[in-house]
Amino acid sequence: MIETKIIVDKKPKLKDPICIVGLPGIGNIGRIAIGYAVQQLKAKKFAELYSPNFFPFVMIHENKVHVLRNEFYFHKGVDRDFIFIIGDTQSSDQKGHYEIAGKILEFLQGLGCKEIVTIGGFGTGKVIENPRVFGTATDNSLIKLYEKNGVNFKLTGSITTIVGASGLIAGLSPQYGMKGICLLGETTGYPIITDPTSAEAILIVLKKTLNLNIDLKKLDEKVSAMHDFMKKLETIQQQAIEQIKSKGSKKDELKYIG
Repeated sequence: MIETKIIVDKKPKLKDPICIVGLPGIGNIGRIAIGYAVQQLKAKKFAELYSPNFFPFVMIHENKVHVLRNEFYFHKGVDRDFIFIIGDTQSSDQKGHYEIAGKILEFLQGLGCKEIVTIGGFGTGKVIENPRVFGTATDNSLIKLYEKNGVNFKLTGSITTIVGASGLIAGLSPQYGMKGICLLGETTGYPIITDPTSAEAILIVLKKTLNLNIDLKKLDEKVSAMHDFMKKLETIQQQAIEQIKSKGSKKDELKYIG
């Protein structure tokens, strides 16, 4: 039986690493923001995660077979090093979310990671010109740190659940000896629409808080290049979901944030 596994090319030696996770979700905010950071910092890929919990298809991209995956990159910083996780997709079922989150956290624990930041989106259904960044964390020290840089932690009443990887990975992090924080960019929440404005708001927070040297001038160009691929991927995933439903699947419907 194929299981979720992480294939490591070469394990890097890292100094007090912090991990930042940006997977597809509402507005693809995490995927855009961290994908852009990886490109700008010229971070180096060192591992890939594959899982039977991803949708059961491969894509034809640039005339090649593309297997759905999550990718791990590292960047050597001044005071500390960074691990970035980006990917094509999240789990297609609830149990898979826990399995993949556990695999990621166990792997990060082995790399000496003590702090993790996950990025997601908060869909409002409205067009937002100046999106806010909301946050929730497992440790008060992180709340104080990010609050200084404009993150709004007053979520009660507006956000009650975070469904998916961004919530679970941050939420489960203390079980692996880490502090976790989830940053949510305010966005419309419309399907198959990327939100570079909200991604930029997230990157500004990360730049201020973690001293990431990222030039944001080329963000729109990066989004344009990524948009077609992500739109194609989301369309195929939606078709897969509809096909599963048509065959009598009784999976619970969940309001998705993250």
